[in-house]
Amino acid sequence: MSALTRNEAQLRAQLIEVQHYEVALDLTTGDETFESRTVIRFTARTAGDTFVELKPDELRSAALDGHPLDPATLTDGRLPLAGLTEGPHELRIAARMRYSRTGEGLHRFTDPADGETYVYTQMFLDDVQRVFPAFDQPDLKAVFEFTVTAPAHWTVLANGITTRIGERPGDSNSANGSDNDNGGGSGEGSASTSEAGIWTSAPTPVISTYLAAVAAGPWHSVRTEHAGLPFGIHCRRSLAPHLDADAQEILDLTTACYDRYHEKFAEPYPFDSYDQAFVPEFNAGAMENPGLVTFRDDYVFRSAVTDAERQRRAVTIAHEMAHMWFGDLVTLSWWDDIWLNESFAEFMGYQTLIEATRFTETWTGFAMERKPWGYDADQRPSTHAVAPDASAVPDTASALLNFDGISYAKGASALRQLVAWLGEKDFLAGINTHFARHKFANASLADFVDSLAAHTDRDVHTWAETWLRTTGVDTLTPRLEESHGGWTLTVDRTGNRPHHIAAGLYDRAPDGVIEPREVLALDVPSDEILSVSGPRPALLVLNDGDLTYAKVRLDATSLETALRGVSRIPDPLTRAVVWNSLRDMVRDGELAAADYLATAEAHIPEESDLAIVQGVLSFTRAQIADRYLTPDRRGDALTTLTTITRDLLRRTEDGTDPGLRLLAVRTLIDSATQPDTIGGWLAEGTVPGGPELDPELRWRILARLSVLGAAGEADIDAALAADPSATGREGAARCRAALPTAEAKAAAWESLFHDDSLSNYLFTATAQGFWQPEQADLVRDYVPRAYPEAVTLAARRGPAIAEAAGRWALPGHEITETNLKAGRAALTSPDITPLLHRKLADHLADLTRALRARH
Repeated sequence: MSALTRNEAQLRAQLIEVQHYEVALDLTTGDETFESRTVIRFTARTAGDTFVELKPDELRSAALDGHPLDPATLTDGRLPLAGLTEGPHELRIAARMRYSRTGEGLHRFTDPADGETYVYTQMFLDDVQRVFPAFDQPDLKAVFEFTVTAPAHWTVLANGITTRIGERPGDSNSANGSDNDNGGGSGEGSASTSEAGIWTSAPTPVISTYLAAVAAGPWHSVRTEHAGLPFGIHCRRSLAPHLDADAQEILDLTTACYDRYHEKFAEPYPFDSYDQAFVPEFNAGAMENPGLVTFRDDYVFRSAVTDAERQRRAVTIAHEMAHMWFGDLVTLSWWDDIWLNESFAEFMGYQTLIEATRFTETWTGFAMERKPWGYDADQRPSTHAVAPDASAVPDTASALLNFDGISYAKGASALRQLVAWLGEKDFLAGINTHFARHKFANASLADFVDSLAAHTDRDVHTWAETWLRTTGVDTLTPRLEESHGGWTLTVDRTGNRPHHIAAGLYDRAPDGVIEPREVLALDVPSDEILSVSGPRPALLVLNDGDLTYAKVRLDATSLETALRGVSRIPDPLTRAVVWNSLRDMVRDGELAAADYLATAEAHIPEESDLAIVQGVLSFTRAQIADRYLTPDRRGDALTTLTTITRDLLRRTEDGTDPGLRLLAVRTLIDSATQPDTIGGWLAEGTVPGGPELDPELRWRILARLSVLGAAGEADIDAALAADPSATGREGAARCRAALPTAEAKAAAWESLFHDDSLSNYLFTATAQGFWQPEQADLVRDYVPRAYPEAVTLAARRGPAIAEAAGRWALPGHEITETNLKAGRAALTSPDITPLLHRKLADHLADLTRALRARH
């Protein structure tokens, strides 16, 4: 299918203005396809030709202003509209469309737990064409109304309030009333024994095509009202007890964020309701559809989670609500400005939780989880600017590549630095001017900067050019020199951005505690040498408070203090900055991986912040043990991780920190080199001293036992019989692919690369199980095959599977020149899709870095 180019979009926006979509979907016509009928009303500013996008299974009919169009003219997803005259037009199209199994378009899922079926749309970035025809670009906003025919016991949700208006003509036996499972999407509804019900949605304000949304199925729903609007949360019926357990927490977070955004923003929430649907097999974390936010239903916790994971869900809720203003009310004009959506929502999500909820340490989680994502992406050959030049995003295919750690984490970090430099008052004033100028319309980087400039004397245009139009990570290094009665500080900068930062000075007390002495405000670069009286500090931390985006180095004295005492630093955010500095040094070959491992062994058993424990253990397990250390040292690294986790288990025996204990249990399972301990836990159904094994822990143990050859097909079958849920199916697929037999690997390979029946989630689970460092010899012959087969797979199955294949189905454990050579050969294939090319280039960059660190 053709990718829409920026030039084509600009020409079409100059030619037409779109007023209205009436979309009728019939979801009762079978398991594979649905019927889609659409009326689009638009106006041509002048006479000319254009096209509408559509990717049907069959185009049944099309008519422009009552004149039939030839369905045979549909080519590469484009139906020509030739000879438009100036003035209003009406386009009517009827088509049979195909359901998706990859989370793109209209995704269909049947719950193995109870046989119930659910469908939901994911239109982003250009997948509305898989559901109904559209002038599919963000600056052609219009009003949307849906009519949906669905099985009688289903509820239909949409962007606007939905109402069940009756049954399909000829059906009967309807029954009035609603209950917790059958109501309308924050609207009205009725149960029915008839074949199908008909639902309509209230018209939306003007929104972009990629934001239109429908979700249908026998949802379990919890509803409330707040600030005069209906609010609802929805999930599969089989997850109802788990949603109910957390419903008050989710709704309280939602309404608290809603209220705080209304204190910050002058423009009120612009839609008629606020539904949050937790949907199965969702590719992203969530999607900001106006009035109907969709979340991956992993956020409905079936098993025990840590408070850090609850915070992550809360951040996502706050992030998506911020999008109602950043992205939905004011939308980017073209995809080069995706940061205007994502960076703002990322920043606002973390900051607003601090201001409005119990989660007051969110920036520590951001530092440990999100910032490394941005730093890593920004140091690969595929790096790009937060706000790339328009020429770098010539079409929708290239736009899809930039939804990464740069557009999210780096962009949010840049905004945090902007607020530190500009001041929150002027920043919020600029934002509100931006909303007022561009509400229900589109805007660009230049528009946003102009809005900021209206409220400050600072040169925000230069700031934007320096921070948002450039690539790479600056590195800040302190130079301390003794002087008479004190010492001097100079900060060397590698890079080209200005930084307004804090430098924290710390002393070491006799008992080893790292005590704060003073915080210095610094602007980097500076021609001044800062003179400080008193003794040189034991520890100097640049970017204390983590207000800028830069790698920071430690001077020799500070490095020694950090390695000996990082857990004794009082503030968790400062500890996070120090841990990230150590992480960056390992990746850059300036600190031995073994020294990082030893530091983790010394200090993680004393760490209290869950985000730090999770971040350090994850990096140690996935990168230090599996990549940065040579295979002959991997066993010792796993033993060290087991030692760390046993120390944490002893520390948490009194039950005072169940989240920390859960992290320890998970890491011990993943790091086990012998099956006895975790096999005993599985047999007993509990960890001694707790926790009892829930489904997540059972599947985690079984996956590790499968890798170690201590479980087989019969064990997997028994576990799946005990947990026949969607998560259970994924666990079973992961375990089967992890079995250390030639037969299991051959079967998994066939499923991944030659059988297109796997859904996106089952594909990911199978790929996660396939490559195991313990089985390097067994899978070695598959290493060179993976790259060309991934190229063919991505071209055949599309972007969602290409994304999953690039992340999980390539051999990342094999840190060898042979592996690199095989991957580089695939990069030059003429058949490689842009998305897989990006994922493969990043994969090879990470392999190269790991190989360099080993030497």
